[in-house]
Amino acid sequence: MNSRSDTAVGSTAGAFSKGIRRMSAALWRRPAIGAGFLLAPPLAWFILIYLAALAALFISAFWTVDSFTGEIDRTWTLANFETIVSSDIYRRIAIRTIFMAAAVTITDIILAFPFAYFMVRLAGPRQRVVLFTLVLVPLWSSYLARVYAWRLIFANDGALNWVLRQLGFEGVEIGYTNWAMWIVFSYIWLPFMIMPIYAAIERIPYSLFEASQDLGAKAWRTFFKVILPLALPGVIAGSIFTFSLTLGDYITPVLVGGPGSDFIGNVVYANVGIANNIPFAAAYASIPLVVMAAYLAFARRTGAFDVM
Repeated sequence: MNSRSDTAVGSTAGAFSKGIRRMSAALWRRPAIGAGFLLAPPLAWFILIYLAALAALFISAFWTVDSFTGEIDRTWTLANFETIVSSDIYRRIAIRTIFMAAAVTITDIILAFPFAYFMVRLAGPRQRVVLFTLVLVPLWSSYLARVYAWRLIFANDGALNWVLRQLGFEGVEIGYTNWAMWIVFSYIWLPFMIMPIYAAIERIPYSLFEASQDLGAKAWRTFFKVILPLALPGVIAGSIFTFSLTLGDYITPVLVGGPGSDFIGNVVYANVGIANNIPFAAAYASIPLVVMAAYLAFARRTGAFDVM
């Protein structure tokens, strides 16, 4: 009896092993099928979670809320978008958010490029480790902790005014203003700009720098003709992070901004959690998506994605 069961188990294991070998051979002969099996789980997750959520967002943006019952009226209409376009307040908030995102992106590019260039071309191995640590350590701390630290710096009796008074200057009232938000955003997202630019500059062959010098090019001409075009993919990648993260943020405007510093995210949050007007929140939340889609289309037309 035992011998028969052992024989059955052995035959089953042999058949299973033979099937595995056949499947491996088939996948080896057809690598596209293997790649399909490999990509199927993340692709399904992307379609079911991300794209489905975006589709639900756009669909609900065409609904309204009944002013009497507070229930969602699923009749299709453009009323939410008409309100956004016709309202001076909502237009001003959207323009403020886009302008701040652009200002933060430009600031981070200006700050990150020389820092990344120094890390790649001038810093020694130990200096590079120290600089990497200085860039990455803030990311290990809480986002709220960093924002609150800047609130303490910008306070009337904070570190900034203390330093100014020690130098003989008057204190500044920079807290709870758009200037404060610009500084905080530029600080928080700066590592997301430094790392892509560092990776882009690191890939530039050093022989191109030597060739530029041999041809008599000055430092600025080398920068604009050699370094900047080849590092453009890193700049585009970093700008996608800084621009999109600023567009969608609503915590920093609440903690650092003043009464007139609402962002798109603040309007969305208020309509979801307070006004319970989810269709209007969905319509207003589509603004960052449209802006980022236009920005990505522009970046693609520049050819930056072709060399990434």
